[in-house]
Amino acid sequence: MSNGVQNILLVGVGGQGTLLASEILSEVLMLSGYDVKKAEVHGMAQRGGSVVSHVRFGSKVYSPIIPEGQADILFGFELLETYRYLPLLKKDGQVVVNDFEIAPPGVALGKQEYPADIAAHIKETFPRSCVVEGIVLAKEAGNMRTVNTVLLGSLSTMMDIDQGLWYQALTNMVPQRFLEENIRAFELGRQAQRSRSD
Repeated sequence: MSNGVQNILLVGVGGQGTLLASEILSEVLMLSGYDVKKAEVHGMAQRGGSVVSHVRFGSKVYSPIIPEGQADILFGFELLETYRYLPLLKKDGQVVVNDFEIAPPGVALGKQEYPADIAAHIKETFPRSCVVEGIVLAKEAGNMRTVNTVLLGSLSTMMDIDQGLWYQALTNMVPQRFLEENIRAFELGRQAQRSRSD
């Protein structure tokens, strides 16, 4: 934490719900009384391109962009995208990553190989990190599209924010017809991380 500002970098591939997750995260931080700045960078997001969202919070935040090597938490929706952004993480940072691979175009065309053992490398380099079986838990919650909320549940165990505010943020940001399954997904992600920490 530099000057009281904490930094969370969210990375994923277009269509994974990265931007909604950053909206919910920003909402819960604002409900907690923090000054929050958010910036998004997305390439061909609609076509499976890279999506990055910077979320910074503290008593007063001046810039929305996280400086290299200053992210406290890297929040990843896909293993290779997460791996690519590890240099932005502090040496004692944490990673929350979905145990999921999407082959980028070079790999899909057979021109490159998808790196092996990314999850193991992340855990070895950043020991306080967690790899979440997001798709398995989202299916259990009743909707594959709730992977982002599963991951938020895991992230919530790393942050000193009242659980009730997370539910309030979900209620504020998620359409009513999807709220129940998203709350279930959040709780499953939270429980999975809690049981791993015990």
